[in-house]
Amino acid sequence: MMRGMTDCILIGAPVDSGKRRRGCLMGPDAYRTAGLAEALSSLGHGVTDIGNVAPDSVEVDPPRNAAIHELALNVGWTAALMRAAREQAPKGFPIFMGGDHALSLGTVAGMAAHAEEIGRPLFVLWLDAHSDFHTPDSTTSGNLHGTPLGYVTGREGFEAFPDLPATVPVERVGMIGLRSVDPEERAALEDGDATLVDMRMIDEVGIARPLSEFLDKVQAANGILHVSLDVDFLDPMVAPAVGTTVPGGATVREAHLAMEMLSDSGLVASLDLVELNPSLDERGRTAALMVELAASLMGRRVFDRPTPRGH
Repeated sequence: MMRGMTDCILIGAPVDSGKRRRGCLMGPDAYRTAGLAEALSSLGHGVTDIGNVAPDSVEVDPPRNAAIHELALNVGWTAALMRAAREQAPKGFPIFMGGDHALSLGTVAGMAAHAEEIGRPLFVLWLDAHSDFHTPDSTTSGNLHGTPLGYVTGREGFEAFPDLPATVPVERVGMIGLRSVDPEERAALEDGDATLVDMRMIDEVGIARPLSEFLDKVQAANGILHVSLDVDFLDPMVAPAVGTTVPGGATVREAHLAMEMLSDSGLVASLDLVELNPSLDERGRTAALMVELAASLMGRRVFDRPTPRGH
């Protein structure tokens, strides 16, 4: 999808309702400040920033689970971002600048609808410490940023949310970087055929082999791939600006290798950048690293990078 030059469409998704800790609403502007548009245009891509999406105004019945946080607002965001994905995907390569991971309720659902419209299956690569496979009934925290993959794969309990134009069967989902999975999620995932790659597997065999095997599945099905990159995929030592830090994440080199392999595959059609909380960052270094990773996904290689001053 991205071999050669493409038209990148930057879409701000300042979702800050998927959890209780505030700050992700500043994410889109942090990516703009860190030079995402400039990094992509320097690679020769066209770049259009369409600004920030706003949530639809919706009314919902009270949730069965009293712990649920901001249900109506999350449903409104899902509807708006699903529509944005469906509108923008035919025009180029959407990059959704988050925002917490609840934004993916809408972006993945919209990309699945787009994939169905062009007659190709959508696969989803979830680069995250967490599996985000809860439902509104199963979550004990009530934080809906832990539910996107539950929703798009068609699990029950999402009656308040928009009907899915197309679901993503769990066997088309790859989760890489896992190190924090709740027992209820683990039990539900054991029933399916998702590709599950935890950090132990990465320690033992590296990131290249399981990612290559997953990309082979996408290629064999003539699929397109949506990549959802959570800051907490990375080790918090290199990416501190996230409210859900889990020690022992991917290194900078492992993350760049994954992005370069994704670029080489030519299969990626859209990208989420999620869970950046600028109020927790250190002089913008997490935002800068996420921009570097996005650039690697869009074709930058190590030899293309300018040497930092002082070297």
